[in-house]
Amino acid sequence: MPSTTINRGNVLSTTIITPSITPVAVASYTSAGQTFNIPGLLTTDLVQAIGANGVQTTGIVIGECDCFANNVLTVQFLNVTNASATPIAGNYSFMVSRLEGPAPANMA
Repeated sequence: MPSTTINRGNVLSTTIITPSITPVAVASYTSAGQTFNIPGLLTTDLVQAIGANGVQTTGIVIGECDCFANNVLTVQFLNVTNASATPIAGNYSFMVSRLEGPAPANMA
């Protein structure tokens, strides 16, 4: 419910989304940002990965998630093994927080 008098990046809504995505291989001991079309995402949304809805490929870790362009989700996949590995394809869960106003640079 939006209604504050001080605009400090209050969360307007939080939504869990479960899009089906198909990541590509990630080289050994590295991370790779991969992009996926997710209609409705905004650059001002804060996105957190919850995880794959299934068993993830051994050695793959989901890192930071960002929305640098409207409708495009960028997910960092980390590969901590000594061989190339491909994250599983399928449904992943993400928590999307939409802010009431701009996020503050600091809370001082």
